[in-house]
Amino acid sequence: MVLIYVVLGVLVALFLFEMWRQLYKLNTVNNLIRTYEHDVENPKLIDEMYDFCLKDRKLKKVMAKYNPTKEDFDKLYHKLLLWTNFRKYRRFVPISSFFAVYSLDYLLSHKDMDAYDLSKKMCNFFNI
Repeated sequence: MVLIYVVLGVLVALFLFEMWRQLYKLNTVNNLIRTYEHDVENPKLIDEMYDFCLKDRKLKKVMAKYNPTKEDFDKLYHKLLLWTNFRKYRRFVPISSFFAVYSLDYLLSHKDMDAYDLSKKMCNFFNI
């Protein structure tokens, strides 16, 4: 019976940790969107996105897989900015795309793709 409580306690702790991590990431994305939505050419944005991706425990696995540089992030960001420079609800595709594991993996694996097709894929990912 004690083992069940221990396992249940570990599962609850894991759930709370994952929820905290997700809320922290969403808060970071929202802060970046609010800060840089109307200042899209600010180079500090790329630095902040790149640094966050290197620190996040799930995103850093994707970063290690592709070893992108800040120039890769900048190139992808500007490709997305060409066709998706608008905000819908709490999403701003050029920023939000770098903070989900699937979308970051797709961006980095298709970094030479046409800007329109890449933007269309990210809009589909976020249901925009």
